[in-house]
Amino acid sequence: MSAHASIRPVRDGDWPAVAALEAEAYASLSLSEGQAALESKGRISPGTCFVLDLEGRVAGYLLALPYPRFQYPDLARTEEPVHHVSNLHLHDIVVAEDQRGRGWGSRLLARLTATARPAYEHISLVAVGGMAPFWASRGYRAHPEIRLSESYGDDAVYMSIAVPGSGTGATKEVARFPCPVS
Repeated sequence: MSAHASIRPVRDGDWPAVAALEAEAYASLSLSEGQAALESKGRISPGTCFVLDLEGRVAGYLLALPYPRFQYPDLARTEEPVHHVSNLHLHDIVVAEDQRGRGWGSRLLARLTATARPAYEHISLVAVGGMAPFWASRGYRAHPEIRLSESYGDDAVYMSIAVPGSGTGATKEVARFPCPVS
């Protein structure tokens, strides 16, 4: 990362930029949540929510929060309860269009993984917009038995991965939760 680029925790003043990035990324899929819903997820777990700061510009973000395994946040409402679980749900990751293809998404994910270890055993997500193959190529396993809210879209897939170094290896994961890999 350059001297003027950093991945840092989300600050109160970042939320309008986060909401703008989210709207740009998801409006065409009718999946945009709005600033209040995004902020509520950040308030629940500020230590697992980050922005990509490029010379003072929020050029990306990642929001993750503790959530029971095989469950997921509702897109239509704000979050209030704090869950004390071993699963960290990657709710959203977006990099500004002009910054894509530069490795920023991988760096945001690496920060999340490092933060997750050793407190969490798994990271889950809901792949939307046809992104399940992308996440599968990064080791996430599809759980097609998990029924998802229609608000996530027709092609949404619940997926998860064991946190590297958490003591829950891939073999143990498959034995406990058998499912086909996308």
